Amino acid sequence: MHTLEQLKTGQLVGVQRLRLSCELTTFPIEIFDLADTLEILDLSNNHLSHLPDDFKRLRKLKIAFFANNQFTELPAILSQCPHIEMVSFKSNCISTIPEHFFSPTLRWLILTNNRITTIPSTIGQCTRLQKLMLAGNLLSQLPASMARCTNLELLRLSANQFVSIPSWLYRLPKLAWLAFSSNSCCKKLEPSSDLAEIPCNQLTVTEQLGEGASGVISKALWKHDSIQQVVAVKIFRGQMTSDGLPEDEMNSCMAAGTHENLVKLLGRTTDDSKQERSGLVFELVPASFKVLGNPPSFETCTRDTYPPETTFTLSQVVQIVSGIASAMSHLHGRGIMHGDLYAHNILVDATNVLLSDYGAATAYEKEDSNDAAAIERVEVRAFSCLMEDLLDRLNRNETNEALKRTLNALKVDCMRLEVLERPTFKDICERISYFQSLT
Repeated sequence: MHTLEQLKTGQLVGVQRLRLSCELTTFPIEIFDLADTLEILDLSNNHLSHLPDDFKRLRKLKIAFFANNQFTELPAILSQCPHIEMVSFKSNCISTIPEHFFSPTLRWLILTNNRITTIPSTIGQCTRLQKLMLAGNLLSQLPASMARCTNLELLRLSANQFVSIPSWLYRLPKLAWLAFSSNSCCKKLEPSSDLAEIPCNQLTVTEQLGEGASGVISKALWKHDSIQQVVAVKIFRGQMTSDGLPEDEMNSCMAAGTHENLVKLLGRTTDDSKQERSGLVFELVPASFKVLGNPPSFETCTRDTYPPETTFTLSQVVQIVSGIASAMSHLHGRGIMHGDLYAHNILVDATNVLLSDYGAATAYEKEDSNDAAAIERVEVRAFSCLMEDLLDRLNRNETNEALKRTLNALKVDCMRLEVLERPTFKDICERISYFQSLT
């Protein structure tokens, strides 16, 4: 974090990244002194509502964050920055998007948690757009021109007012990560019938394991029926996340049922106190499990990142894709789209693989045969991206060329640009079971 004093006294001249959060109500003109070098500007968590008309002087700017400010209209002047690629106005008060806001250079746009009712048709000129975050707005339709956004890979539409999702959306050739929960077009989920209700007074938290946008995960001791069991507890917040509402994550997790490649859910918490905390209790994943990959970076946009030294053996690749395909077949069999099928949501050890995190999950109607078939195959593309990541990092000592070709052929089929030409997850499982004998 930088300070306003550093900026005004010239101490930051030459920086490529600037981050200021200091109750700003107006745009500091001293930022223009950084125009020759500034590529990333973060003015989140201030009180800004406008940008200056000469903002385009920041000619090298690529990434701009204005989350948690007081903008009511997206500033069209941003489109005049010749290299702008990533823009965030999450959690402002935006209701209006000017027609001239959309720059052809945009790759990543975050408008989560605003008051937007309409997307201008000019979004269709964003042919480089890969990631679009629109959860938590007042949208009821998308412009047909978005069909021209053929590089769009990740889209979040949860917690809006869609009565239906246009069928053309499911057929975008590169769309792989989609969420549209908490819209009236979504299927209502029913919790698994064998899910236990666990009073909070039976749980003693011993340490925090992690914290995400939707809640806090802790290690806890569950005392019940003269048994003491070490578990993991996730207590949910009520606030909007980039993927959608925490309650949708809870409902999807409870409806997912049991599968050997899903983190096992034991029950939901009940609380007699006035705090009314919502939470889920899971089996504690053994310490031997590690996260398969890291989230995307600014540069990769939609693709996970891995430490440079990461490599996989063929047997590891087969184990991972087999387990994940089986888990995905199980979920889609229940009409649940995971929405965030990424290596950073996958845990692996020497013998098993577990899929986690339902933050972007969406329930859909399996009976709608045409759209349902396309929805599943959208997620098949996400699976193919995972396969590509693994195969690109294959250990050079692997010599089974026949298996390599077979795996690559499956990846290619799952990545077909014609969405309905891709296999289902059931098909994928059958193909994997056939070539597992080659390892």
